[in-house]
Parts: sequence; C-alpha cells; structure tokens
Amino acid sequence: MINTNDLCQQRELSRYWLALKLVPRLSVQKKLDLVSRYGLKRLFTDDSLIANLNLTKGQHQGFLKPDWQRVEGIIEQTLAAHASIITFDDPKYPLLLKEIYDPPLVLFVKGNSDNLTKNQIALVGSRNASIQGRETAQRFAQELAEHGAVITSGLALGIDAAAHKGALHVSAPTIAVVATGIDKIYPSRHRNLQQQILATHGTIVSEFLPGTPPKTGHFPKRNRIISGMSYGVVVVEAEIKSGSLITARSALDQNREVFAIPGSIYHQNALGCHWLIKQGAKLVDQIADIKEEIGFLQENSLNLSRNKEKDKESKKSCNQDLCNDSLLASVGYEITPVDIVVSRSKLPTDVVLTRLTMLELRGLVSAVPGGYLKIK
Repeated sequence: MINTNDLCQQRELSRYWLALKLVPRLSVQKKLDLVSRYGLKRLFTDDSLIANLNLTKGQHQGFLKPDWQRVEGIIEQTLAAHASIITFDDPKYPLLLKEIYDPPLVLFVKGNSDNLTKNQIALVGSRNASIQGRETAQRFAQELAEHGAVITSGLALGIDAAAHKGALHVSAPTIAVVATGIDKIYPSRHRNLQQQILATHGTIVSEFLPGTPPKTGHFPKRNRIISGMSYGVVVVEAEIKSGSLITARSALDQNREVFAIPGSIYHQNALGCHWLIKQGAKLVDQIADIKEEIGFLQENSLNLSRNKEKDKESKKSCNQDLCNDSLLASVGYEITPVDIVVSRSKLPTDVVLTRLTMLELRGLVSAVPGGYLKIK
C-alpha cells in the first residue's frame, strides 16, 4: 500500500531538487557542494545564508525566489507523461552515475525505475550501421542480457536500436537514455520500440525537462549518462567523428571499461573502433572477452526457458515462409530504396515489389517515402 506521507515528502524533495536544477549558471559540482554543506531545504529557506554566499544576482534570485509555479508545472508534466522523478538523493538513483564529474541532479524516468540500480553494460554505435553491424549488436546485446547485464543504449537509429532489440528478443529489460524530454519520442519511428521496451519492464531515462525537443548539444550530455550508469561500454561500428566515440571518451574519463568490435579496414564505420583499440580499448569478438573484465557477468544467469516457449508460439503465429523470407535481409532498419533491395536480393523488380507487399501486410516491413523499413 502506498504511503501518502511518503508521496508528499517525495514530491516536496522533488520540488527542491528541481528548484536547484533551475538555479542559473551554477555548476553541478557547486550545487552539490552547497547541498552537502548546508542541506537542500536550507538553501531555499535561509535568506541570510544565501546572502553571504559568493553568488551572482541571478543565482541569488534562484535560491531566494524560486519559480515554484514552473517547478509545479514540471512535476505535473512528468506525471502526465506517466513518468516519475528520481532525485540525486533517491535510493533508486544509479550509484555509478553519482561517481561521474557532472551527474544529473534529477532524472525523469518512465517504466521500471528498479533497473537503474542494476548492473548495466552500454552498447552503442553508428546510426548508419550496416546490416552486419546491426546483427552483431543485437547478438552481443542478447548474449550479455542472458549473462545478467541490463543493456543500456540511446534509442537512436542503427546500433542503439539493435542493442535494445537484442535484449527484447530474450524478454530482458533494457534502458534507453534519451536526449529529449521524457514526454517526447525521438526518432519518431521508434515509438513502437519504446513501447516494447516499456512492455518488457524496461526503462526510459532523461535528464531534460519535459517538453524539451532534440538539440545537437543534448546528445553528448545524454552519452555521459549512458556510460556513467554502466560498468563498461561496447562500441559496434563508429566513424572517427561520431557520438559513439564521445560516449567512449566519457567512459574513459569515468574510469569505465571500453570494448570495441573490429571490422573491415575498408569500412568507414570500423575506423572509430580501430582507433579506440589503438588507444587501449579491448578488442572483442565474443562475449567471453567482455566477461574477463566485467565481474558480474554470469553463466547464462537469465532463465530463458519461458521466453523460448513464448518465442516458439510467436513463430507459430507467423507465416514461416514470410518470416524467413531471404528478401527481408535486404531491407534495413533505415530507409532502403527499392533499387537497393533489388541489387542486394538479385531478384527481378516485379518479384521484389510483390514480396515486399506481402512482407508489409505481415507487419515485417513498412513502406515509407523513399523505400522500405524493416520493423521487426
């Protein structure tokens, strides 16, 4: 039974932490130092204390006259999005994340917040990943989930999506850290994927206020949370200048393990992984390489017997000829033009169009402007 007093106390703490988050141009380190020295509530109730601190006029105002109406609006927006607020002092706040240089004061969370304190491994990579790269990411994520890791990634196109799907394939929870408000879905085509994550007791996490749209500068901030919550980061396909390498650098700065899966020397997306290996990241081509460095990984710790039975039932309900259609392998998770499908499958155009229509009717691909998308 939910304790009403506990809920009221939690909401009050959320109000103060949100007010602290809104104090302008004051570093997270300084804010946490003030909380440690004086206590959270006192910072907003003791005018004489604030007057004697070396703060700018705007910062003084942030403490002396917080915008409580805006704070309440943020809380209401969060509740309207069926999300919750996890503050820095909440027992559900990830312990590893507290160790980084600039941890978020507040996390907005959808789904199962208990996942935040579980052992996580991040798996990231290129948005423009190859079919082989996506398959590798999905296989590694699936096997890591089977060995007891919660897979954390960024809900982006390409490798991120494949990582989440790998965990979902064995009905394991996965965490998606997003670079928008918790009430936004980006990219919009991942609406179904987000719903699947939540339906499988997974978690969506953001440090950004509700209503925040995607912005370029938000993604590096998002990446530090992905690595900060995880014991290690596995990079699958990354260009030299990419967000995945930003995540890897964050991991190194945070004293996390970094793993890189090598690829062809002729593949642009492999260059980032090769660079990481040259810098000291561990080359991995199987899960055993990761288990050597990550102590919590166990031998097949996830009980998959029930999941496998469910998978068998699912396959029975699907036309086997369509689910195993070789043409499906020629369609990517990004927009694949029909001529590319024809080239990959080496089939006549009329045959390709007919089979694509059948696959679309079965919900395996989707026709979009410019071609088709694989959606399962």
